[in-house]
Amino acid sequence: MGKICFFCGSNKVIKKGLKQGKQRWLCKTCGHIFTPSSRIKNSQVIELYSQGNLTVRQIATQLKVNERTIYRHLAKCDKATAQNNAPGPVIAMMDTSYWGWNFGVVVIKDHISGEVLWHKFINRKERVDDYVEGVRALEMDGHEIVCIVSDGLKGLRERLSGYRYQYCQFHQLQTIKHKLTSHPKLPASIELLDISRLLCRTDKESFEGVMNEWFVRWEAFIKQRSTDSNGRSHYTHKNLRSAYLSLKRNMPYLWTFYDNIELGIPNTNNEMESLFSWLKRKLNIHNGMSLGRRKMLIERLFFAHKPSR
Repeated sequence: MGKICFFCGSNKVIKKGLKQGKQRWLCKTCGHIFTPSSRIKNSQVIELYSQGNLTVRQIATQLKVNERTIYRHLAKCDKATAQNNAPGPVIAMMDTSYWGWNFGVVVIKDHISGEVLWHKFINRKERVDDYVEGVRALEMDGHEIVCIVSDGLKGLRERLSGYRYQYCQFHQLQTIKHKLTSHPKLPASIELLDISRLLCRTDKESFEGVMNEWFVRWEAFIKQRSTDSNGRSHYTHKNLRSAYLSLKRNMPYLWTFYDNIELGIPNTNNEMESLFSWLKRKLNIHNGMSLGRRKMLIERLFFAHKPSR
């Protein structure tokens, strides 16, 4: 097969001497002179850039071109190749990661394949509508939502009430710690925190059993009321009561994985935390990049994310 002109695609090319020991070619159709081996492909630049471990200068050095050439190739690919996931059953793990106050990405990842199925860039705080949009998009693509695993954004469970829902046990523990602190003083609080730490290490029946025993023992205590200086009545141990009610309210959704053990549903959303940590490590190498290139790199990294199973 003969040489093809890089500029016009014509095969009417002839040899035009050597440059640094490499054959040069002249296109008789458009008049351009080119050296085939010196022209890099856009895919080469994008692949190296999306690996996240080389700066633009290092890529330019490796490919033996000017930095401006690398930037030009990056500008040509402001949108990563779309994912083409085959439709099928998915366990949708969803969460959002932020870079500062004005930039974040909402992500839905499949626990079964480990692939990122859907994402959306935002310049505000995450909303329930963002996740609902993602779920609808997956269904439009032919995916069957086996279960949703989330950290419990307020209102999300109600909007997605038609699906199995697993509330992240780790986030539930963090909620309890936030309400009671990591080192509570009250005996009832100490006991409740210790019980909460059993979440990821015990079975449903055992956990519900110790929770019921705790409530019987401390029911009167958490119902105690006090009166403030204005004569208004309120619960004396508000944080303790709030922590208990949080566990009680979420109890049916903390054990979805246990009630459907054959489906292989994870009990936490830790996979998403791992994904975001990996993503930010890659992005940290490219500090100072424009927002457009940051989005492009994130999309390329999502596309390349193929965790081992």
